[in-house]
Amino acid sequence: MAGHSQFKNIMHRKGKQDAARAKLFAKLAREITVAARAGLSDPEMNARLRLAIQNARAENMPKDNVERAIKKAQGGDVENYDEIRYEGYGPGGVAIIVEALTDNRNRTGGAVRAVFTKYSGNLGATGAVSHMFSRVGEITYAAAAGSADAVLEAAIEAGADDVVSDDSGHAIVCAFEDMGSVASALDATLGAAQSVKAVWKPVTTAPLDEDNAGTILKLIAALEDDDDVQAVFANFEIDEATMARLTAA
Repeated sequence: MAGHSQFKNIMHRKGKQDAARAKLFAKLAREITVAARAGLSDPEMNARLRLAIQNARAENMPKDNVERAIKKAQGGDVENYDEIRYEGYGPGGVAIIVEALTDNRNRTGGAVRAVFTKYSGNLGATGAVSHMFSRVGEITYAAAAGSADAVLEAAIEAGADDVVSDDSGHAIVCAFEDMGSVASALDATLGAAQSVKAVWKPVTTAPLDEDNAGTILKLIAALEDDDDVQAVFANFEIDEATMARLTAA
């Protein structure tokens, strides 16, 4: 029975991983389709599409999936997706920004509001918390791209504003309007990035106790699980000891 149980557990984990991967690919494909429809279908002539494809490849999305997403944008029956930003507060005064691509504003708005309510949060109007963040470009590289000093030097030469390096990799931050030029310069020195995207970077952070930290993590996970939600940003801060306890639970 133990062996059977272990097999079931492994298959359950694999099933969850496969489902999460399928959901990620669907979101990446939606961004590719929207980018292709908003501009030209040639990534060399469409910066947003070029970045969307690059991010899809970084997640090992199959080439066929990428091509289908581009072709979908060229068809006449493609859905009209709206880009919407939701803003609100979670427990502990945490500011949260949710970016979505949706073909049904009522469905997505209702789902996002329900998640905030379920986890003791409050959805506000657009602009309610965005002033607590800076809109910047974030370019990430694997740790193997180079030493912290080498990446820092390349980032300075490329015109970036900041670099954070640790064992998991390098995160390079630049002005939002400079994201394309900085990414191109880094590509020439460090090679292809893992991801290039616009993010909301917190100006200040809200430290959380264990109870609020657990609730915030559940809130964000629920938002990210929504098919229409593309990205979630928050300004919470959880110390290592608390995070270790939550992870072990």
